[in-house]
Amino acid sequence: MQTILSVDKIRDWDKYTIEKEPISSIDLMERASNVFVRWLIENRTHSDNQILVIASKGNNGGDGLAVARLLIDRAYDVDILVADIQINSTPDFDTNLKRLTEKRIKIEYIQKNVKIPSFEKYSIIIDALFGSGLERPITGYWADFVKALNNSGKSIYSIDIPSGMYADKPADGEVVKCDHCLSFEAPKLGMLVPDNAELIRNWVYKSIGLHSEYLNLIESDTFYIEKNDIKHRIRHRNRFDHKGNFGHALIAGGSKGMAGAPVLAARACLRTGAGLVSALVPDIGYGIIQTAAPEIIALSGFGDEFLTAVPEINRFSSVGIGPGMGTNEMTVRFVEDFLNTVKVPVVIDADALNIISVKKDLISKIPKKSILTPHPGEFSRLFGASLNGFERLKLLKEKAKELDLYIILKGRYTAIASPESILYFNSSGNAGMATAGSGDVLTGMITSLLAQGYTPLDSCLIGVYLHGLAGEIGTSHMGMSSLIASDIIDNIGNAYKNLVGMV
Repeated sequence: MQTILSVDKIRDWDKYTIEKEPISSIDLMERASNVFVRWLIENRTHSDNQILVIASKGNNGGDGLAVARLLIDRAYDVDILVADIQINSTPDFDTNLKRLTEKRIKIEYIQKNVKIPSFEKYSIIIDALFGSGLERPITGYWADFVKALNNSGKSIYSIDIPSGMYADKPADGEVVKCDHCLSFEAPKLGMLVPDNAELIRNWVYKSIGLHSEYLNLIESDTFYIEKNDIKHRIRHRNRFDHKGNFGHALIAGGSKGMAGAPVLAARACLRTGAGLVSALVPDIGYGIIQTAAPEIIALSGFGDEFLTAVPEINRFSSVGIGPGMGTNEMTVRFVEDFLNTVKVPVVIDADALNIISVKKDLISKIPKKSILTPHPGEFSRLFGASLNGFERLKLLKEKAKELDLYIILKGRYTAIASPESILYFNSSGNAGMATAGSGDVLTGMITSLLAQGYTPLDSCLIGVYLHGLAGEIGTSHMGMSSLIASDIIDNIGNAYKNLVGMV
């Protein structure tokens, strides 16, 4: 798992590497700049070589000067503009400045209140104004400079972080809106919150060789989950296994006009590998689910248009509740009875969450270690509004710990909070998955993994990643605008094969 660190800890990691490798700070800067240049050359979207590097006098600016020199050495046409923002420059900036002057490379300076230059001649602008250590907003003249840069229509590449964006808190001034950003060693938390979506359109992270031993010396509570973190968690099937080895899952939901939601959840549950899947739906949905998915056992007699009665649910290995069930008064009583009865692992989503958000006393009745899967709106209804994405993540961790639950906050980088107050961000998925029923599919997948005997944490991590990967595969065939929830289900098998082959 890739650890996500605060700005202070990243700075300490740099220092630790310098001391323990050992390596000088200027040589570490050179290493980082080489990583950036290789990435830029591999990923630039323009064929011509007209590049402008904009730097200030800090270490991020030092990175910019080193990047400019390395590009010039590779025969790129590079202009350098140093923004004279701060009085004192850093030693590593000065060293890189000297290396450029020794090569007789021309450097232009811009000072406060002069006419902002035109960026017309450039195809690529490299942003090295401010790094992750910025502690105050960009205002005044330099805010106008950044606005002109953002309005230039040029392709902007930021080094480590877009200038003006904070790594650990909301931006409060003007920010460079970059098209691409390479974050050094690890993602920044600010790259994972929706608040910054307009500031950073695409980002990747790459290692610059910071000393890995440092991570063993600190406590980490925030991680970024990728393919290799999931592969080893998935179990392979034994040749003598039978359906009884993979659990019996129950999906409870549906109501008049919303019978499709439990169908999606139950199909996803079965496709993710549960040995048996039953669907508890009102009688109005009985024929629908039998026709749509003949492999699924349909339970009837527990309500006509809404679920009103709870069957013997503790005989199941796991239960997912909520998709399409509505918030009818009878359904509210059903959820109350359900929570007073259930003792097996449970996944709570959609209307079940909405009912609980109105009847807050039901929260205490949720079995410990259960899994909630709210989107941001449902999360706010459950636990209150947040001022921004950072505050919401803080509340997410607090509630998971307080309630002894796993809470999955759905989004582009879905966040999973554990009862131990650890936060995991998912890397898979794309905007094509913003489609009706996608959340129902996720509910079914996680319920399936619980039924198969995976721990709640592994059920969350595997389910969320597999869901996103299935969406990516579906999008590669259908395109983002045309993807529907059934396409995600249809590619769960391909996602498994992509991860670990035949399981």
